[in-house]
Amino acid sequence: MDSPSASQLKSSEDDADKVCNRSIVVPHRVVALANRFEKKDRSWYVKSKIPNDLSIQVDDITFQAHKFPLITKCGYISNTELQRSASGNGYHLKLENFPGGAETFETILKFCYGFPVDLNPLNVAALRCASEYLYMTEEFQDGNLISKTDGFITFVVLASWRDTLTVLRSCTSLSPWAENLQIVRRCCDLLAWKACNDSYDIPEDVENNERSLYNGIANLQLDHFMRVVTSVNARRGKPEVIGRLIMKHAENWLPLIDEDMEGIRGYGSGNNEFQFSVERERTEGSTLGCQEQKRTIESLVSVLPTQPEAVVPCQFLLRLLKTAIVYSASPALISDLEKRVGMALEDANVCDLLIPNFKNEDQQKGARSHEEYTIYNVDVVHRILEYFVMHEQQQQQEQQQVQGKPGITKLLDNYLAEIAKDPYLPITKFQVLAETLPENAWKCHDGLYRAIDMFLKTHPSLSEHDRRRLCKTMNCEKLSLDACLHAAQNDRLPLRTIVQVLFSEQVKIRMMMMQDKQAAGTNEENPEGLEDKRTFRDSEIITLKGELENVKRKLAELQDNYNELHQVYEKLNSSKQKSTQNWGLRWEKIKKSLQIKREEDEARDKPQRRSSTGPRTSLRRRMSMS
Repeated sequence: MDSPSASQLKSSEDDADKVCNRSIVVPHRVVALANRFEKKDRSWYVKSKIPNDLSIQVDDITFQAHKFPLITKCGYISNTELQRSASGNGYHLKLENFPGGAETFETILKFCYGFPVDLNPLNVAALRCASEYLYMTEEFQDGNLISKTDGFITFVVLASWRDTLTVLRSCTSLSPWAENLQIVRRCCDLLAWKACNDSYDIPEDVENNERSLYNGIANLQLDHFMRVVTSVNARRGKPEVIGRLIMKHAENWLPLIDEDMEGIRGYGSGNNEFQFSVERERTEGSTLGCQEQKRTIESLVSVLPTQPEAVVPCQFLLRLLKTAIVYSASPALISDLEKRVGMALEDANVCDLLIPNFKNEDQQKGARSHEEYTIYNVDVVHRILEYFVMHEQQQQQEQQQVQGKPGITKLLDNYLAEIAKDPYLPITKFQVLAETLPENAWKCHDGLYRAIDMFLKTHPSLSEHDRRRLCKTMNCEKLSLDACLHAAQNDRLPLRTIVQVLFSEQVKIRMMMMQDKQAAGTNEENPEGLEDKRTFRDSEIITLKGELENVKRKLAELQDNYNELHQVYEKLNSSKQKSTQNWGLRWEKIKKSLQIKREEDEARDKPQRRSSTGPRTSLRRRMSMS
């Protein structure tokens, strides 16, 4: 490379001094001759009669231009010591980390040559950051690019929330320039102000600007979305607005766990299709993706409003909880979600509570028994129910127990019936879950009986002790008459429970008879209707009595069979008792034989005595006669 001569260095220094002193004017013929740009391979060329003397590299694109149009408007290029190019024909400059990339620099290059530049919401943020990078201030030229882009953002972009959304989306790749220049803050504040002040009570089937505003905010990248929600909170926005925005954002960005769970309704082992699908997603997908999902969940939960008027449904909270468990969120976040679900549990349904029992590879390797491979995570639901009971007790401080709530009891009954189909569910977890609610919460135990019967059917190898323990959670007095009839004929129930069911059934029949008698005394004015009702009730009672007799007969047969089996069992397992019993039987036989022999001897002695006394009497008679 040839070193520049002294005359060239002196001329370049003089040129730089003239530019800094703003005493040189760029000839208009330079602008007039640079009438178009051409691209060849990875380079852009300014077509002009004057040869190019400056090459600028942005990313992997090289721009061949002139020095003077740039240094008169760009303070960065004017104050930078330019390096001679390798060919020796002009200078070379490389712009590192240029905001907006080569496309934005192309627009700036056209602006410097005097070509018309079209400012729009798609490019204004990048041009504003790039002009700040190049220091294109009013010091070098009036109406420079910084002032033009600032004015466009202030008077055009921020006057329309649609344009504001567009600019905010374009700022994703402009960090940290867009943050430092307050472009992100101004856009987020405008969107938050718009969301807080516009009406949101709009029918769901109407497309309008307000609904599009919420959808647009929900589609923002997480960091910008959190900035908007934080700004809404700072402006004391309504909780309904925040709740709606969070739900819409989660719908757009979080995976749908419920759709994956549709494939695990057919039970097999704990290694179900859902666990494999999630494990495959976590291994094949990048770790960064899982961390991003985890960060999204934690961010959304941190700004969830706690006010009841926020109208965040329990179904959405349970969806967040499932996703948090699958992506291994922090225990504190999972506990917070469980408490929120417990306070809104009345609005849940059974499908929402079916939380998968996902385990990663390390947990699966450390599993010691089949109990750890249950299909659903019952422990989470148990904690949710405990939070619900605690919340109800706080709401009813005067009463120490939770009042009966048919919605919650029906929900628990249906959930128990679903998890009872799992062959690996231990009886302890089922029983503890069934006893979470207090006794007075249930008005009828038909649903609980159905769940217990399903559990006994799925687990036929339960011992008699476990069956009795499981049935203790059910109160036979709270069963309806139909449930009693079914339970009385159910061979899966233990005998003690069947006896309790029969007793409660008799009590119910007597109560019905008493009610009929009372109704007969109060309805004497309508004898025909009363007679028809009485006939119907009598026939029903006769039918029930017949069925009850059949059940009693079957129960007696079962009791006899049980006694026989019990005797056989005792004979097989107690050899000492057998020998004692045999010796007793033999001794009884000996005693009987001795007694019989003694009786025979006595019977023989009696005739002899009689014969010996006969002659004596005759002799006495003879002596008396003589």
